[in-house]
Amino acid sequence: MKENPSRSLPGIPVLLGVLAAAVFAVWLFVAGASRGPVSLPEVIAGMLVMLLAIFSLSGLYTVQPNQAAVLSLFGKYVGTVKDGGLRWNNPFYGKQKVSLRVRNFESSKLKVNELDGSPIEIAAVIVWQVVDSAEAVYNVDDYESFVHIQSESAVRTMATSYPYDQHEEGQLALRSHAAEVSKHLMEELQERLADAGVRVLDSRISHLAYAPEIAQAMLQRQQANAIIAARTRIVAGAVGMVEMALEALQKNGVVHLDEERKAQMVSNLLVVLCGERSTQPVINAGTLY
Repeated sequence: MKENPSRSLPGIPVLLGVLAAAVFAVWLFVAGASRGPVSLPEVIAGMLVMLLAIFSLSGLYTVQPNQAAVLSLFGKYVGTVKDGGLRWNNPFYGKQKVSLRVRNFESSKLKVNELDGSPIEIAAVIVWQVVDSAEAVYNVDDYESFVHIQSESAVRTMATSYPYDQHEEGQLALRSHAAEVSKHLMEELQERLADAGVRVLDSRISHLAYAPEIAQAMLQRQQANAIIAARTRIVAGAVGMVEMALEALQKNGVVHLDEERKAQMVSNLLVVLCGERSTQPVINAGTLY
């Protein structure tokens, strides 16, 4: 069911007309009752006009800015009024207010298994807005509850599609590719919430961590990966520096080294460059032979 704009009358002129009718009804009633023989037609007319004025008041309602009033007649959808202020429609119309303001909420921390099967905790912030009031009212039972439940379901589905950390070059991961993951989550949410007349404006991961039972083990693995990466870079840099040193010594003719002395020099330089602690020099007073 799609939204259908409906017309309404300004409420203030109608209210003034109802007040005038009420005053006229009181005058008829008093005029008919104050005469010598009571004039029943005037009294009855005054009562009927008063009842009609009171009944007409039920057709008045207010529409706040960024709000819509969904009108129905005996269960049938009539239309939607978005004109702000005091409005008037048929008193028999049912009126249900729907907020069109931008809203957001943060999902609870969900424990799910990511792509590699490791349990993680994840939560997201969802920014949404009702764009079709008729669909929001009639297509789902409670559109706010529907948004919350479907959002948590979409977060679960999205989390199982990516690993927590990137293990291969070019692989998308929850921790390292926030923009791509948020875009995927937004598309997943929009697909689920389209039937409820809701548009998703933004979605972001607000909490991401390993589950407590494996957090320590995952931290050790991350530390090991960091140490290996650092050692690899240190060794690569040290080898390059040794090559530069040997080339500079040979080019400038500072000293001529045979293969055994080159090997000894390479060993000493690698120990100095790759060691975690400061090295202690050993002075050789003799020769290498």
